[in-house]
Amino acid sequence: MLAQLLISAEQLLALQAAGTSAILLDAGFDLFNVEAGLQDWRAGHLPGSHYLHLDRDLAGAKTGRNGRHPLPEKAAFARTLGRFGVSPATPVVALDRQGGVYAARVWWMLRWMGHAKVAVLDGGVAAWVAAGGSLVKQAAAPIAAEPYPDRVPLAQFVDAAGVSSTLGRVPIIDARAPERYRGEVEPLDAKPGHIPGALNRFFKLNLNAEGRFKPPEALRAEFGALLNGQDPTEVVHQCGSGVTACHNMLAMECAGMAGSRLYPGSWSEWSADPQRPVALG
Repeated sequence: MLAQLLISAEQLLALQAAGTSAILLDAGFDLFNVEAGLQDWRAGHLPGSHYLHLDRDLAGAKTGRNGRHPLPEKAAFARTLGRFGVSPATPVVALDRQGGVYAARVWWMLRWMGHAKVAVLDGGVAAWVAAGGSLVKQAAAPIAAEPYPDRVPLAQFVDAAGVSSTLGRVPIIDARAPERYRGEVEPLDAKPGHIPGALNRFFKLNLNAEGRFKPPEALRAEFGALLNGQDPTEVVHQCGSGVTACHNMLAMECAGMAGSRLYPGSWSEWSADPQRPVALG
């Protein structure tokens, strides 16, 4: 079960009807209203789903120099997973209401922890409702487990020093909107621009008009054109704070272009150091 990267609402409904259970983790969020995701979840969520807050559950302490959503300590996230009953044998479905961008962060972090049985609900809550799934308001009591054990990571990341040391030699893909990438606007971070040499691939380009991921062959063609022959395993993904970058990484994995890495600090960390170079345009 959940050998695939994405699961459709119809597949999830069928699995549940067959008595196959999975832990559902809802990570819906709004960067400009940080409690909106929890409010939405309380107003109506998939039966049995648990809410993960980006700032409190999926990020660590901020220092002002390590980005807006630094990775938490592994031991802290292991406790979070244990709180919701996630063990290495547990199938997990990550979901949101934002086209999978926050669900992809959950997917990547579980892979980082060494958890293989995780998929993103393609189309999120809207797809679930469209497929006939119900929403509830009552919170399900999690079946707590031990903290998630230390396992070999299934996803890799690179820090700011690693990005600096390979600048100009390793392809970097920036998932932010084009106007942010070019430095024309910057609504979240102190300095506009992008990492020199980074390529721009707005994460929303991974989705079709219904808010679901494009077919693998379409994603493969689009990322292939962007990389222009560069090795997908050399790719470093970044965005504003290491969240939407996970969406591009998931899209590449769906396209069969596996092995890329995440720069979790992303632009919010990179731009916090005045010694680091910045590009505009």
